[in-house]
Amino acid sequence: MIVDFRKQQREHPPIHIDGTLVERVASFKFLGIHITDKLKWSTHTDSIVKKAQQRLFNLRRLKKFGLSPKALTNFYRCTIESILAGCITAWYGNCTALNRKAFQRVVRSAQRITGGKLPALQDTYTTRCYRKAIKIIKDINHPSHCLFTPLSSRRRGQYRCIKAGTERLKNSFYLKAIRLLNSHH
Repeated sequence: MIVDFRKQQREHPPIHIDGTLVERVASFKFLGIHITDKLKWSTHTDSIVKKAQQRLFNLRRLKKFGLSPKALTNFYRCTIESILAGCITAWYGNCTALNRKAFQRVVRSAQRITGGKLPALQDTYTTRCYRKAIKIIKDINHPSHCLFTPLSSRRRGQYRCIKAGTERLKNSFYLKAIRLLNSHH
């Protein structure tokens, strides 16, 4: 797979490793995330929503068996929310509104079944971005530690935010995390 966003599209020569031609694909699954050559997340979100809807069936059955709302919420958190929020910091920022709506439909369905309030996926994303950023800042050996540059001593707790030329970069994890860190101080 080749990710190329240059304005002038070029034909890419075939890639060979040890004399074997490497197959070029438009998308693949890596560590549970479907990645496309256009860095669109529809393939990934569609597969996640499909899995989550299958798990909703189990949640409905458990409700019919008379489980308590607390037990239903625990089941939701363990089996459905864990699927919805898997590696959320990597892909949620650049999801389309349509994809986010599909996620919210799943969460609302689960909310009706459990009878309690469940966190919106946007809130889960924000919380996880903030926590991940704090972990990166505390770990000086993390490869991304250098991307979180503190501003002058007068602005303690503020971090330098690079200027984003594209929406894709603006919605990426690092810029979102820096905006969150700066808004918390």
